[in-house]
Amino acid sequence: MDSDEESEEEVVVGPLDEDSQPHGFCTVTYSSSDRFEGHFTHGEKNGKGKFFFFDGSTLEGFYVDDALQGQGVYTYEDGGVLNGTYVDGELNGPAQEFDSEGRLTFKGQYKDNARCRECWVYYPDGGCVFGEVNADGEMSGKSLAYIYPDGRTALYGSFVEGEIIEARSATMISKENERPRFEVAPNSAVYSYDKSTSTCIATHTLLPDPYESRRVFVADSKIKGAGQGLFAKTDAEPGTVMAFYNGVDSRDWALNGNTISLDEDTVIDVPKPFDQTERYCASLGHKANHSFTPNCKYDPFVHPRFGQIKCIRTLRAVQKDEELTVAYGYDHKPTGQNDPEAPDWYMQELEVFQQQQQVDAAGQ
Repeated sequence: MDSDEESEEEVVVGPLDEDSQPHGFCTVTYSSSDRFEGHFTHGEKNGKGKFFFFDGSTLEGFYVDDALQGQGVYTYEDGGVLNGTYVDGELNGPAQEFDSEGRLTFKGQYKDNARCRECWVYYPDGGCVFGEVNADGEMSGKSLAYIYPDGRTALYGSFVEGEIIEARSATMISKENERPRFEVAPNSAVYSYDKSTSTCIATHTLLPDPYESRRVFVADSKIKGAGQGLFAKTDAEPGTVMAFYNGVDSRDWALNGNTISLDEDTVIDVPKPFDQTERYCASLGHKANHSFTPNCKYDPFVHPRFGQIKCIRTLRAVQKDEELTVAYGYDHKPTGQNDPEAPDWYMQELEVFQQQQQVDAAGQ
């Protein structure tokens, strides 16, 4: 993100002064294959200009006496963007960063090209971490907070590089133009990073998630033969995170009915006896039953306690006490080559669903 170019100039396209230096609007290609297009005054960048770096990234802004000054826009090779304040070619001042899809990923301060003071780091799922970064610009310290997607529920305490070490349930109090503060719940339980393994689902299996506890509860499902189900505690708008799906890592699809895919290489599962809330209630997403017309979906989520997992997110508005359902996504083909092969109950429900669709279509 530094605008200085140390390589020797190779090719200049544009007007030159009497000393054969770029003077006016020129394109200069350096031996590193970096290229600069912009205005020059007797060999120095002066005015609007843009670097095109060999890795595909770019840096655009206003140059004074060969150094970027004021607002600059650095675009990463993947399409992400950093809007920052430059002083003598280095980031010094407020900055915001966005990913390739335009979502805010960082808001805070830079000093000499490094993050400093209080900063916000945002995740695509809606959660974020807030606090003062350390000398290396990392989200590490004793007074940081992870803030859930509701912008209110938080875990406040010690973090290392954005991962929770020891924190307590808190509520974020935020007023316009004021530093957010956190009210820690009296006698709050202590939360720590507790990522599952192939043999251990969690260290504290009966410690509920503070955000999830406000959103959902488990009760007998309204779906015939489904056992327990997951229900909304409050009304929720479309796109609301309702629950979390944590589970043991790298299990075979056939070992348990609660197995879902985390990514292309990993599946997660809530095996017996942890499918019972008396044995495990640290996350409740596995209690959501299947529907071919679901009101929720599985979505990736970076959880402060469990790491990279899945969440249950609403597809439409849901009402208080409404049962939350998801599409399990079994492979309808008997080979099961692409997705988990469908069990018998799923195929039976699929047949009923398809028959009902045909009836509804015939009646239109």
